[in-house]
Amino acid sequence: MTAWLGFLAVFLCSWSLRDLVAEACTCVPIHPQDAFCNSDIVIRAKVVGKKLMKDGPFGTMRYTVKQMKMYRGFQIMPHVQYIYTEASESLCGVKLEVNKYQYLITGRVYEGKVYTGLCNWYEKWDRLTLSQRKGLNHRYHLGCGCKIRPCYYLPCFATSKNECIWTDMLSNFGHSGHQAKHYACIQRVEGYCSWYRGWAPPDKTIINATDP
Repeated sequence: MTAWLGFLAVFLCSWSLRDLVAEACTCVPIHPQDAFCNSDIVIRAKVVGKKLMKDGPFGTMRYTVKQMKMYRGFQIMPHVQYIYTEASESLCGVKLEVNKYQYLITGRVYEGKVYTGLCNWYEKWDRLTLSQRKGLNHRYHLGCGCKIRPCYYLPCFATSKNECIWTDMLSNFGHSGHQAKHYACIQRVEGYCSWYRGWAPPDKTIINATDP
């Protein structure tokens, strides 16, 4: 009887662990600009190799990358050779293909290693919009002092002059919505922040913008 109860306890614990892991990765929607500004490292890179590292209960995947360009993190790590992520997608690990695509990868540095996950911004490079690429090169930097506030239901109002209201969640698009794809929240004169879209550099004499 005791042995059976012991087996049952182990079974229930293992089932609960699997269930917990399956439900573990939940990410809050984040605008690409915030993902950029909140990251230690932002690079464009091609994955050229991978290796499963036997650390932790589920292991860590180490991707070897060929860095094409760095957009953020020069002072922390001028050149990135490896990207680390959880081996399991249920623990927010990302799956990158080897010798196939160039990726935009954002991440945080911990003990000299770059870590990324499903809650970080990563994307195949050719899927980025022109506005997002321009944001990486210049515009997102200008908006790191701004606050992008998600709007989940109307009405939504800015509560300070450095806020931009992000409405993509109203249509359930979030990260892949129109504002995320085409707009940056830029700080203008007198510290005001507003949405910006355009092919020319931002006009810093503009204080208020109603678009979008």
